[in-house]
Amino acid sequence: MYRYLCLNPISDVGLENFTAEYEKTDVAAEADGILVRSASMHEMELPENLLAVARAGAGVNNIPLDKCAQKGIVVFNTPGANANGVKELVIAGMLLASRDVVDGINWVRENQEDENIAKDAEKAKKNFAGTEVMGKKLGIIGLGAIGVKVANVARHLGMEVYGYDPYVSVTAAWNLSRDVKHVLDVNEIYEKCDFITIHVPLMDATKGMVNADAVSRMKDGVVILNFARDLLVEEDAVLAGIESGKIRRYVSDFPNPKTAGKKGCIVIPHLGASTEESEENCAVMAVKELKDYLENGTISHSVNYPDCDLGICTSESRIAVFHKNIANMIAKFTSVMGWNNINITNMINKSKGDVAYTVLDLEALANESILNQLRTIDGVFRVRVIR
Repeated sequence: MYRYLCLNPISDVGLENFTAEYEKTDVAAEADGILVRSASMHEMELPENLLAVARAGAGVNNIPLDKCAQKGIVVFNTPGANANGVKELVIAGMLLASRDVVDGINWVRENQEDENIAKDAEKAKKNFAGTEVMGKKLGIIGLGAIGVKVANVARHLGMEVYGYDPYVSVTAAWNLSRDVKHVLDVNEIYEKCDFITIHVPLMDATKGMVNADAVSRMKDGVVILNFARDLLVEEDAVLAGIESGKIRRYVSDFPNPKTAGKKGCIVIPHLGASTEESEENCAVMAVKELKDYLENGTISHSVNYPDCDLGICTSESRIAVFHKNIANMIAKFTSVMGWNNINITNMINKSKGDVAYTVLDLEALANESILNQLRTIDGVFRVRVIR
């Protein structure tokens, strides 16, 4: 029996994928797995028996990844599950910025008691005149699941699309319209594009990437869209760009005191993935990842451990070892099995940065003595018996 804890409301469409072998708990200390959306886990005491955390969404800045890695706790996310919902809002944000729809709607609300509103609107509407997106240049920084979808829709809208992603995946490349211009230098996007949208994860290397220097390289009247993370943009530089006329609009899905209500800013209350379909897709994907890991040791879409799949175990038992990514570890694991006269029928080892994950299928059950021998090896974080 496995127990799972939901730190946020998780769609029933996802939870329905749990079988009778799973039981929901409200006690963190009992949980083998945790499902989470936005709740912060940084101050949470992680239970010793916790095996995995599945984030029903893409961003994982609310989860202590390094701490989990050191404890052998696998953290999953659900890349692409909410991509369509975010894509649609990015396109909406681009159109709102182009046509000054927001100010126009506000004018109507402010003049709702005017009996001559229809006539007065004809005079006022020139104040909200905008531009069309057809023929304009759109620069997309990050060609992941969302970026690719935005690129393809923009091409159908008649835009000239530039894409920057030095690490674009094979899957993304196959799904990307052949008309998208793949650039190798992000400065080409800054210098050429009328609209710039950001779709990269928040990391040390990307934090504040849209800074004063980047803004200075942009075309006058540029529109910047940020539906990824607010910290990717140095918003002081953006506000200064709006004041100088360099930036026409800044569209952000992350409200904060710095940009909320400010001139030239269209700030949306983090609605990118807030659709019924996105929440269901993320929940289903998160539950399936959690189940496959708990039952088989399979890791897919982890952010702190490597993807690893040894399939369904057909041997007598299966154990998993979480350890540092250093030399000679595999030899030490196999030596333990040799000393105890246990044959290894199948094995896989994968690494990611400083950590690694090894799965061993055995012809006999590994007793507690053998497990302790593995645990005492320098560099081992955790040993888990899968079956």
